[in-house]
Formats: sequence, structure tokens, C-alpha cells
Amino acid sequence: MNPTDLAERLDAAARDARPLPSGTTGLTEAGPEGGTAAAYAVQEALVALRLARGERPTGVKLGFTSLAKMRQMGVADLIHGRLTDRMAVPDGGRLDISGLIHPRVEPEIAFLLGAELTPGGDPAAAVAGVAPALEVIDSRYDGFRFSLPEVIADNTSAAAYATGPWTRPEALGGPRALANLGVVLELDGRPAETGSTAAILGDPLLALAAAARLAGPLPAGTVILAGAATAAVPLPPGTHVRATVARLGAVRLTTGEAP
Repeated sequence: MNPTDLAERLDAAARDARPLPSGTTGLTEAGPEGGTAAAYAVQEALVALRLARGERPTGVKLGFTSLAKMRQMGVADLIHGRLTDRMAVPDGGRLDISGLIHPRVEPEIAFLLGAELTPGGDPAAAVAGVAPALEVIDSRYDGFRFSLPEVIADNTSAAAYATGPWTRPEALGGPRALANLGVVLELDGRPAETGSTAAILGDPLLALAAAARLAGPLPAGTVILAGAATAAVPLPPGTHVRATVARLGAVRLTTGEAP
């Protein structure tokens, strides 16, 4: 398996909205843990293709931050992907999903770093802001079916994200006040999922330390999506989406063709 070749196939699948069949990547046979090094090499090559087209890195996203999901998948650690400015949607903005394959949306907590966060550093001291967030995921594999190495190679299904208003940690009593806040995901004004920030490793702040360990050091200005607070739901065109997090407020986007 050549990382560059697979990265180019995944990149073409995303740009042409034509999914790859799962099991044709050469990564599946490596098993749930053993293929991760090769998978991250593909991810790095895949993100490099985007940066070569002029995109800028903006942050990191985490996956498998649900302990139940980790047990279900038989893995012992989180996974991470990379965010770019082309993925960012303004709060209340419109996301063109006509070029996506089978998009889904999930509510998250986002952190904004005000200082560099290094592996082993103090996450709370590095946080400049916390916000409600929406992440749109879109697997480049047919039927949203993949092995663990395959989803890592596919940049953990990253497609788009939006962040709501940033709140300074001091206004919440510090980032550790995020451990159990209610979360509601609405589509067209109707609740689609409800949950709690406790679904994110028991405390979203723990995701910061994991991000630094897996992808650090992370510079000031980095956005970190800490992981989903509920299950992801399908995202059809012409949909108004809102995620509300207690004490943090709401973030919104609308799907459709770009104006």
C-alpha cells in the first residue's frame, strides 16, 4: 500500500463525490490497531494535497471520544484528523452539500487555544475560548462502512464544521465546568438528538490533553473539536441545523447550494 496513491484515491473520491468500496484500500487486513501508523501516513498525504491547493490548517478533530464507542470498536485510544479553512462554515452560514456523498451532522464542543499546547502541558491554561460546534462528517467509503485504519486514512470523515460564539473559560468557572452540560441537536426546529458533554470522555477538557498527545504541539489559534456529544444524524439539503449547549449558547448552519 502506497500512502500517496491511496491519498490520491481518497482525494478524488471527495472531489468527485464517488465513494470507494470499503476493503479495497489495503489497510483493512492490518487489523484494528496494527494499521494505524500506515493509516496516519495516508492521512498526512491526503491533507498535504489540500494544503497544496491553497487551504490553510485551522485545527484538529477527535474521534472515538465516547468510551462506549471505543469498547464497541475494540480500540484503546482516540483517533484524530485535521481541519482546514475550507471546512469552516460561519455561524448561521450556508453549507453547500451538493458535492458531499452522504453527509451527517453531530453536535460538539470546540476549544480555541490562546497559547501553545504541548504534550503533557496544562490544557486549562492554554484555552482562550469554548464554543458550541457542529461537525459535518462525510465518509469517502461506500455506505459509510470502513475499518478503523480506513477511517483514519480518510481524515476521520472530516467535511465541515461551524463554531458558535466563543466564551472565555473564566466566565464558566474554568474549562472543567464543561463536564456535564446538556446538548440538543435540532433539524428544522425539531429535536433530533439530545445528550450531554459527559459523553466526551466524561469531560471535554480531557480531549484537549489527548489532542496534544496525538497531534501536538498545537499552536495558539488552533481550533479543537473535542468529539461528538450525541450520535450523528443524516443531513439532507435545505435543512436548518442548530446545536445548543447549556451555558454556551447555540450554533447554526443551513444546508443547500452555495449562493
